[in-house]
Amino acid sequence: MLATSAVRGTPLRAAARNIVRKTTTRAASSSSSEAASSPFYLTAGASAATVATIGSIAWYYHVYGRDVFAMTPAEEGLHPTQYPWEHAKWTKTFDHAALRRGFQVYREVCAACHSLTRIPYRALVGTMMTVDEAKALAEENEYDTEPNDEGEIEKRPGKLSDYIPAPYKNDEAARAANNGALPPDLSLMVKARHGGCNYIFSLLTGYPEEPPAGATVQSGLNFNPYFPGTGIAMARVLYDGLVEYEDGTPATTSQMAKDVVEFLNWTAEPEMDDRKKMGIKVLIIGTALLALSGWVKRYKWSPLKNRKIVYNPPVGRRSPPRP
Repeated sequence: MLATSAVRGTPLRAAARNIVRKTTTRAASSSSSEAASSPFYLTAGASAATVATIGSIAWYYHVYGRDVFAMTPAEEGLHPTQYPWEHAKWTKTFDHAALRRGFQVYREVCAACHSLTRIPYRALVGTMMTVDEAKALAEENEYDTEPNDEGEIEKRPGKLSDYIPAPYKNDEAARAANNGALPPDLSLMVKARHGGCNYIFSLLTGYPEEPPAGATVQSGLNFNPYFPGTGIAMARVLYDGLVEYEDGTPATTSQMAKDVVEFLNWTAEPEMDDRKKMGIKVLIIGTALLALSGWVKRYKWSPLKNRKIVYNPPVGRRSPPRP
């Protein structure tokens, strides 16, 4: 019976092998035919993807890759020169004598049109004035009091908590006094203009005696190559000897511009000195903590990182070999 089943099973196995060979041959032939016909579609698809990629890159470069100017070079204004401002260095502070001189230039020249609405008198104490000087300066101006029992508002002399008053009551009065131009507030002017101190200094000292040949300036405007559009409503305001400094510094145009620009940098960032001192402290403490954390890490991990694990099997009677 066993022999018969074995004999009978042999033809069955042979038939199964033939079926498997035929199936494999058909699959191979079909895959070869598909492989023979697929290169065209693959080439076409790859070519289309390449063209689409190149087209999208070209479109992106055409739209975003180029330098897009919102204004023409004449409308944008001349780029200011980069000056080595001492107070801009990491380890340097404001020159407080220059701040005092700059505030004097602001009071005698700029305050006629521009305001400093964000600066109180108390901020001047310890920076460029003493307490008595700041109080005397504040008392030169009058401020409204709270309404009394009858609803009337009276005037009082200024205090250290008051803010420096604006030269005009409102924007409409400022425009009416300046031929429609609104003098901007100077509290944050250094931060509000691209170029910062360099731009303002170049603007104040960039008025030529006569506009260059070919330059056209609208009526009522003054030519200044650093101002966008080269036509500015503000005329030149700084001249040699315009103010008399208390410390005897020669009041040249560039000196006055430098002092008032440094003062305006202080008004825009009065906390700069404290920020730099805090930054130095943070760097020192952070470096010490980093070194300490590195030492603690090595102290804690060195036994684990430097250990050597060795496997020592037990020495004893060997077990008999398995059959």
